[in-house]
Amino acid sequence: MTMPRRGRVPAQVRPVLAAALSVLVVGVLASAGPAMAADPPHRVDNPYVGAQVYVNPEWAGRAAGEPGGDAVADQPTAVWLDRIARIGGGDGVMGLGEHLDAALAQHADLVQLTLHNLPARDCDRWAPQGKLSIEDIARYRTEFIDPIVEILAAPRYADLRIVAFVEPNSLPNLVVNTGSRYTATPACDEVQARGTYLHGIGHALARLGTLPNVYSYLDISHHGEVGWPEDSGPLTALLVQAATTAGSTMADVHGFVANTVNYSVLREEYFRADDVINGQPVYQSKWVDWNPFIDEVPYARHLRELLTGAGFSPEVGVVVDTSRNGWGGPGRPTGPVAAGDVNRYVDGSRIDRRAVVGNWCNQVGSGLGQRPTADPAPGIDAYVWVKPPGESDGASGRPNTGQPYEPMCDPYYVPPRSSAYDTGAMPGAPPLGEWFPAHFRQLLANAWPPL
Repeated sequence: MTMPRRGRVPAQVRPVLAAALSVLVVGVLASAGPAMAADPPHRVDNPYVGAQVYVNPEWAGRAAGEPGGDAVADQPTAVWLDRIARIGGGDGVMGLGEHLDAALAQHADLVQLTLHNLPARDCDRWAPQGKLSIEDIARYRTEFIDPIVEILAAPRYADLRIVAFVEPNSLPNLVVNTGSRYTATPACDEVQARGTYLHGIGHALARLGTLPNVYSYLDISHHGEVGWPEDSGPLTALLVQAATTAGSTMADVHGFVANTVNYSVLREEYFRADDVINGQPVYQSKWVDWNPFIDEVPYARHLRELLTGAGFSPEVGVVVDTSRNGWGGPGRPTGPVAAGDVNRYVDGSRIDRRAVVGNWCNQVGSGLGQRPTADPAPGIDAYVWVKPPGESDGASGRPNTGQPYEPMCDPYYVPPRSSAYDTGAMPGAPPLGEWFPAHFRQLLANAWPPL
């Protein structure tokens, strides 16, 4: 595990930080790496190795303002660009250029950006999220992607490595929420028919690919959504299609990102998918549900093999979002449970304590996961915090209140199916992206490794 280095905070963003946070410490580093040269940067295999990664002072200030939050306020998190207005900033919010200037002032080498503004974004939701409708693909290209690329192309940022997580939770939706699937939605079917996501992502990859210091990572979701063989094959095909659409080529994809904004553990330590309990295979349990994968690192490596086999560079790496997959605290198991029933065995032994692996909104019992780390395992470029811990996944409101409603964020919602389950969502959550103090404090308390 690499040791952190320190960076200086620019004067213009110091008011955002809590008084106690006078110095920001960078959490992703190599043990020994040369300083970035003044000449135009050469593309590297793993951009995280040797890099001092930018600490977002807006997130750091909110984290440091919570009891005990200063223990992690020095960790790097991604800057989310989830609407056109985020590019320029204003109204007390930093724009893209301000973040890049702050990174230079911190003497950072690498900035992480999440591009999350496709038309009809999150088509699996009751109502598609975001500011762009399905008709707005031209606006996405000319008012969102192109201005971002123009800012990144400024000569003063040429020595910064820019890692771009391109449109998470998009292509996987076209696998599991379309066609004859019971989870299909009209919005996802229409997005698929129009090619909206493919053309948007292809344009983003092509434009970002013109900049030698930008490293684009495409989302591969997590094992609990597309780990089944009937899903991973179609997802691979969609990723290839997106990478070869609208002027993009596979060479514009530097890697892939897994577990974005999700809670799946890196490894289940106390049971395996091929265990057999009293003659019954674990993969037949309700939790595993015939999935050959029960955790993220094996899933990420498997997808990487499929993708390189489909034509992506054999050098592509995967980063895994560990911002909220720690699952520590008093409920964490300490070993496998001896049980005659396969379901009791799995439920008592698993670290991931969600009611079902598909639950995704403000999960009760979750904790901070591995701190951001470069090159932690073969084929894994880094563990990163793509999701800034403490930012809400969505409001936990009730239906028919006049406010946007998302059932999976409602603690009291029960799906109308025979396999009904608890959503696991924490009550009292604010809307998507807003600061949720109670959830952040829970993440601190349940961090694994412990703080």
